[in-house]
Amino acid sequence: MQLEQFNQLSDDDALDVLRPCLDIERWGRAISVERPFASRAQLIAFATEAASPFTEAELERALSHHPRIGERAEGEGAEASMSRSEQAGVDTSDATAHALAEGNKAYEARFDRVFLIRAAGRSSEEILAALTARLGHTAEEEQAIVDHQLREIAALRLEGVVSA
Repeated sequence: MQLEQFNQLSDDDALDVLRPCLDIERWGRAISVERPFASRAQLIAFATEAASPFTEAELERALSHHPRIGERAEGEGAEASMSRSEQAGVDTSDATAHALAEGNKAYEARFDRVFLIRAAGRSSEEILAALTARLGHTAEEEQAIVDHQLREIAALRLEGVVSA
């Protein structure tokens, strides 16, 4: 969709476009009411800061849509398709899959949420190293990182949805 088209959508239609990028209504509404954007870069810059910081409930809702790293998203929707594309480079060989599965379990036991990282453009080794390092964080440190990672993922997705 062209930026000009996005700028002209109704608020509800704009939210429908934004929801697969990040299913946090306050974020989507903030972007929708800020329209029109003069450029795609302005839209992406605004989106990376909109509704900051996310609440715990918003993070929980958004994370409920994300598969574990190393697992493929199921379903036919835009969000599932985006997730599969983002994780396309994650090695799912036996050794890596096992290490990621164990790391995911440890992370979920420690933080009671799915491990989230922008997988696009990262190797399986980088992701596994980040997962291992983040297990040493406090809950507050991790919440800030998850907020940031969600914003990176949303911006990447938004770049794929709205063109110049």
